[in-house]
Amino acid sequence: MSRQWLAALALTLMASFAQAADDDEMLGFIIDDTISHIGHDFYYSFSERLRATSPMDFNLVVRERPSARWGSLVTVEFQQRLVYRRFLPPNTVELKDEAYEAADQVRAQIVRRKLEALLQDTTDLERDEL
Repeated sequence: MSRQWLAALALTLMASFAQAADDDEMLGFIIDDTISHIGHDFYYSFSERLRATSPMDFNLVVRERPSARWGSLVTVEFQQRLVYRRFLPPNTVELKDEAYEAADQVRAQIVRRKLEALLQDTTDLERDEL
């Protein structure tokens, strides 16, 4: 009887540790991996809009690849997946409007991906195996 009790206690403790590990993730970060002045301005306006309009229960990475010919390629990643990509010309005047529009699109993509994850059928495989 004591072996069964110890096994049940061990399973309970392992389950609680697994749940605590999921809850320990730090959320609300927007990582700035931009290089140029245009990229930094985009990041500032983008993060300002996101923090003002939605709860930050996720992490993002804003990356930039500048090009002398085309301007800057700005991408936003959520859970290591691309959710936004756009070239910003070097003479961008309305950068704040572009960043606000990008923040709204990214927020909509994140909501959609979270809903898809909740509705995903995982009876045979775990989420990380799909």
